[in-house]
Amino acid sequence: MSFVVIVPARLASTRLPNKPLADLGGKPMVVRTAERALMSGATEVVVATDHSDIFAVCREHGIAAQMTRSDHQSGTDRIAEVAAAMGLSSDAVVVNVQGDEPLIDPGLIAATAALVNAQTPMATAAHPIHELQDLFNPNFVKVVLDKMNRALYFSRATIPWARDAFAQQPPVVPIGFQAMRHIGLYAYQNQFLQAYPSLPISPIEQIEALEQLRVLWNGFSLAVHVTDQSPAAGVDTLEDLQRVRTFF
Repeated sequence: MSFVVIVPARLASTRLPNKPLADLGGKPMVVRTAERALMSGATEVVVATDHSDIFAVCREHGIAAQMTRSDHQSGTDRIAEVAAAMGLSSDAVVVNVQGDEPLIDPGLIAATAALVNAQTPMATAAHPIHELQDLFNPNFVKVVLDKMNRALYFSRATIPWARDAFAQQPPVVPIGFQAMRHIGLYAYQNQFLQAYPSLPISPIEQIEALEQLRVLWNGFSLAVHVTDQSPAAGVDTLEDLQRVRTFF
């Protein structure tokens, strides 16, 4: 199938200033991320940024880039602006790959994009949780699926909650129990992407601080690609950056 990748990247970061420009083996992080996205089979990869320095390094390394407004509230809003400027058709598939994912699996990008269609205007990904501490970690977002692998709910809380097993001290994982961790990769049908910024913000989205809940709250279907492999972590802290630098 045909899809494009847009990589939102802004210079401001509270935990790791200038993160998109961090050097990874001789190339900026945003360039490394875009190069991984190009390996997915995308027909086009474009970096969406509001900063001239990011725009300049992308062009220097042969990566397409486009300047955007600086007042966007989210990466989704930023890629919607670029998708509109690209003149994509209403049924085009657009994948949002965060600019701090220099180790993202190209196959994961393609598999998530393949789930988008007229009936399912948005898709994301998830993988099984195997460690008990991850299950109870609020920084690991969990997702519950229906039998068609569509999202029922996302939460920072432990879902589903195994009532009797988790009441024990210490809690235990019952046989057959499987929780899923959400992976922050999104694919959209362009028509839905353009409408997304105008969708009413949901109370549950604000409570959980999870933007994807807006989709469910407004009644849209969100497909989830389930992978057995835990993806390489993105770069949020100095420790993450040192780990990725060691890899490169």
